Amino acid sequence: MLEQSEKPVISVRKLRKVYVMGQERVIALRNINLDIARGEVCCIFGTSGSGKSTLLNQLAGLEKPTHGVVRIGGVPISSLNENELAAFRQKHIGFVFQSYNLLPELTAGENVAMPLMFKGIPYETRMLEAKKMLCRVGLKDRIQHFPSQMSGGQQQRVGIARAFITRPEVVFADEPTGNLDSKTTKEVMHMIRDFAKRFHQTIVLVSHDPEMTEYADRIITLIDGEIVSDVHNEVKPEIDAGIVME
Repeated sequence: MLEQSEKPVISVRKLRKVYVMGQERVIALRNINLDIARGEVCCIFGTSGSGKSTLLNQLAGLEKPTHGVVRIGGVPISSLNENELAAFRQKHIGFVFQSYNLLPELTAGENVAMPLMFKGIPYETRMLEAKKMLCRVGLKDRIQHFPSQMSGGQQQRVGIARAFITRPEVVFADEPTGNLDSKTTKEVMHMIRDFAKRFHQTIVLVSHDPEMTEYADRIITLIDGEIVSDVHNEVKPEIDAGIVME
């Protein structure tokens, strides 16, 4: 586990990202300073080209900054090499993607169990844990189904179960409801938020949809690579997301 203190779980200082394309230099992020607390559901909001996806990539260690530092649990991930980053992400970070990113040749249960495989957990044990997680997200009858046999909402529930199965300290959600209808969007977002609050996990949600801000404790708005607004939000009482907890 990362250090359990009142210090922010994510800390960003003087972060700058510049892309060089031929003779052109594109400044995607400008001097970002940011702290995100443990257990916080934080929405990074902005229109296309605002820098929000670049910021997510920096926070998750998917790209190196041009300048500045990103720390998760006190660890300067922007200084880690690729092998160190991969090991760190497997241990501490989960992801929920817009496109679900499920492996089509694996069943729902096998997709959910995959993060446990990387931790060296035996097959029978990880499949049992995957079954529990799928039951929690309301998919107990879909454990042996392949992604092609499930709806978009069901696939995203599988993605959520996979992201949370190792109880990671931080979960990054990149436009997680972009391919879903309104009703399913509400179910998925309440599900993500409910998991985070029950297990005291930090969620960093990236979206261009103003409705997504309703589910966040905090809304950080980017314009042209700069933070122009950072406000706390009072989230409305949650509906039943269909999660079954033991």
